[in-house]
Amino acid sequence: MKRKNRVFILSICALIMGCSACHNNSTNNNNTTVSKPDTVSETKVTVPAFNADTAYYYTQKQVDFGPRIPGSKAHKECLDFIVAQLEKDSMHPVIQKTKARTFDGKQFEIDNVIASSEPKNNVRIMLCTHWDTRPWADLDSVDDHKSFDGADDGASGVAMLLELANKLKQSKAGTGVDLVFFDLEDYGQQDEIDWETDKYKMQDNTWCLGSQYWASNLPTNYIMPRFGILLDMVGGKNAVFPMEGQSLRFAPQVVDKMWNIAAQLGYGNYFSRDRAPLTIDDHLYVNTLAGIPTIDIVHYDVTKHDYPYFHHKHGDNMSVLDKNTMHAVGTVLLNVIYRENSVSSIP
Repeated sequence: MKRKNRVFILSICALIMGCSACHNNSTNNNNTTVSKPDTVSETKVTVPAFNADTAYYYTQKQVDFGPRIPGSKAHKECLDFIVAQLEKDSMHPVIQKTKARTFDGKQFEIDNVIASSEPKNNVRIMLCTHWDTRPWADLDSVDDHKSFDGADDGASGVAMLLELANKLKQSKAGTGVDLVFFDLEDYGQQDEIDWETDKYKMQDNTWCLGSQYWASNLPTNYIMPRFGILLDMVGGKNAVFPMEGQSLRFAPQVVDKMWNIAAQLGYGNYFSRDRAPLTIDDHLYVNTLAGIPTIDIVHYDVTKHDYPYFHHKHGDNMSVLDKNTMHAVGTVLLNVIYRENSVSSIP
């Protein structure tokens, strides 16, 4: 996940042509209207229980490898772990490989991991997250040049998807699910402050290199999903997930669908109806380059206009995680997945 308040106005056509987005002030997108989905009926379905203990264990396993910095031993070990878990759950993972040059002139191999359940089912949802760790705790006041665990920013999203894969193996959903683990999301160039205007100069397209490549190079014979859901920092204590600005812009009906289900399940305290700013995250490129309406579930404090206190700091370790948060998010996601094939029309 990126620097705080990465707020901007996009020209979609310009972005697709590879141009950088321009900067805007810190609007919370309060004028956006969330549309009601077009569903007219829904059949009651049985939804498996999400196991937060397993998700926590998967998070710990990743942290134990060390920071998953591209090119590192921990990065390779984590890749092998993700693939092994998906194979165990009969998800038939494939690795989409390419090379990319980062803003500092270094070249790394991108390893996007793609897996699917019910691959021939035309009713599909795409769930995604990033699995790499930012190389530096550059928002910390001490040792800002050193790496950090990335327990929430990276590992928690991966853990959630792996537990979902386990449930999809145990109980057929009737909805096909694509799981995509993006690499090289968090190696972007940090914003620079313009002291005259007190605004951040954005370095947007240096982020999310894995999702930019995936969205521009969809797998052969890819069955387009109805919508996508991105997970980023989804396991923290006292986490609140407001309605993120890009999500409301590109996929308001998907936001409405998910937040309504969360409220029905009693998790409205996690899924707040406050509006958060537009952010640069993997879902931006999935929306603009792949044309898949995709939302972002991301921990953000609308009162402080910032991500959680441990964001890109050494404090992002196992101590900030909460199984209750993981259970809430995982339960909502499972309900979205297992209910989708029971609705009569799509957003």
